[in-house]
Amino acid sequence: MAEVSSLTGRLLVATPALADPNFDRAVVLLLDHDEEGSLGVVLNRPTPVGVADILESWAALAGEPGVVFQGGPVSLDSALGVAVVPGEAHDQDGTPGDDDGPLGWRRVHGAIGLVDLEAPPELLATVLGSLRIFAGYAGWGPGQLEDELVEGAWYVVESEPGDVSSPDPQRLWRAVLRRQRNELAMVATYPDDPSLN
Repeated sequence: MAEVSSLTGRLLVATPALADPNFDRAVVLLLDHDEEGSLGVVLNRPTPVGVADILESWAALAGEPGVVFQGGPVSLDSALGVAVVPGEAHDQDGTPGDDDGPLGWRRVHGAIGLVDLEAPPELLATVLGSLRIFAGYAGWGPGQLEDELVEGAWYVVESEPGDVSSPDPQRLWRAVLRRQRNELAMVATYPDDPSLN
């Protein structure tokens, strides 16, 4: 099998051709991608369930809207916390370094990382820039995502820390495409229902 170039930390943006309703106009942040498969969370699927309803202790740290997001169709009964810790990493002595960041947070890419939801929220209260809670995740087995990329199901673009905490998640698909500096910016104007044109 060919070596997989990691896309961890990048965004998968659903193409208009993607037929799976779970991913219609989805923007997926890849949290892990290697030869064993891929795992990510859909950033633009808010649910009506408040964070306080399932993880009350984390509700005060969750960004607006303060709801749980459906991270994908896999393991909907599990929760993942994704958060941005602004600034560069510092070692325990406070000097700039390359450790994984504050206790209770594991760097995924740049300022974006996973939160240990079993840890006391007070550990991270002073350092988190934003927090989103996801029910479930999107997962791909070995080579499955690569096949979908070849089929043209996804655009792969760079993520920005603000994508995790977009205050208007329903518009994230268009916003991510619009900021691209190539022909993808035009895809943002693709109609919701092309049959009406």
